[in-house]
Amino acid sequence: MADLKQLMDNEVFMAFSSYATIVLMKMMFMSTATAFQRLTNKVFSNPEDCASFGKGENAKKYLRTDEKVERVRRAHLNDIENIVPFLGIGLLYSLSGPDLSTALLHFRIFVGARIYHTIAYLTPLPQPNRALAFFGGFGVTLSMAYRLLRSRLYL
Repeated sequence: MADLKQLMDNEVFMAFSSYATIVLMKMMFMSTATAFQRLTNKVFSNPEDCASFGKGENAKKYLRTDEKVERVRRAHLNDIENIVPFLGIGLLYSLSGPDLSTALLHFRIFVGARIYHTIAYLTPLPQPNRALAFFGGFGVTLSMAYRLLRSRLYL
């Protein structure tokens, strides 16, 4: 079993850790962006969240959906669906001894694709911008999984 010093000396693992931190911070930003949209547009999904804006029937008018809030929320959900698999597969991949330049290419494309996906979603840019960004990141995760299965795991 590798000790902490060995992990810290593993350049691929440290690169993965850096890029994983970036996408996790981006995902955290999306939750605050959703909250910002909810507060700005006074749109809430829970009755207790409306208490600051009114009582009784007056507060119920804030229990609604809004396209701006939903767009940010959907972008955040898409992040969760794509970043979580990247973190798991990327961790295993980074510990499997890949070439540093190949690993960096995988990590950079994924992070760039996720950032571009969010920009394309929130702006909104016309399709196929968002789809290309999605498939770019998804393809990177599949590529890491394939390389991991091919080189290190027993099937």
